[in-house]
Amino acid sequence: MYLGHYAIALAAKRASPNTSLGTLIVASQLIDIIWPLFVLVGLEKVVVDPGNTVVTPLLFVKYPFTHSLLSVLIWACLFASFYWMVSGNRTGTLMVWLAVLSHWILDFFTHAPDLPLYPGSEKLVGLGLWNSLSGTLALEIGLLIVGAILYLSVTRPANRTGKYTFVLLMVFLLVTYFVNILGPPPPDYRAVAYSGILLWLLVPWGYWIDRNRHLKIRSGLYLTRLKYREKLL
Repeated sequence: MYLGHYAIALAAKRASPNTSLGTLIVASQLIDIIWPLFVLVGLEKVVVDPGNTVVTPLLFVKYPFTHSLLSVLIWACLFASFYWMVSGNRTGTLMVWLAVLSHWILDFFTHAPDLPLYPGSEKLVGLGLWNSLSGTLALEIGLLIVGAILYLSVTRPANRTGKYTFVLLMVFLLVTYFVNILGPPPPDYRAVAYSGILLWLLVPWGYWIDRNRHLKIRSGLYLTRLKYREKLL
């Protein structure tokens, strides 16, 4: 899952407008942006195995500390607690917690049975949607469209930057997604890990987008627009 995780970040903005898109991107992708570090230090393992599934050539040998259900719940609680201490935003804290947890849920639909329930668990789960290219594309692109619609329902551009940074993010996500699917497999696990670390660059991009957009707040039957310049968390 790739586009679907960013779709969750976009959609969560609807439920918690005062939480920055950058923060929601961290939450929805937290597991995947810390996973490369665990791979590089040898605590988790992935190998390049073309043909392992139709969609991805990656074989996830072990990732108990980032992708087991119990570990994801712990990461969700830790990140949500940090967000609460920094912002005091109850709704935002809940959405951040759900966004982290959503990562495992979406992976459960797409991964082959390789997701542990807890570190050391012998039972591995996953519905294996990655074995269907059409099914995977329908789910991923569909989620991204819904997420974008929900995000746009609560924000509008404050300037040209606010408009084009969002459009460029959508284009970037789609292009990189299809390059990963249609392009050659990576040479080794290190290339996979280093490319995963680059996902951190989308976090400041999310903050940049929100800094240049107006916030819409729905109250009863009325829709008012607020231009928010304060620091979004």
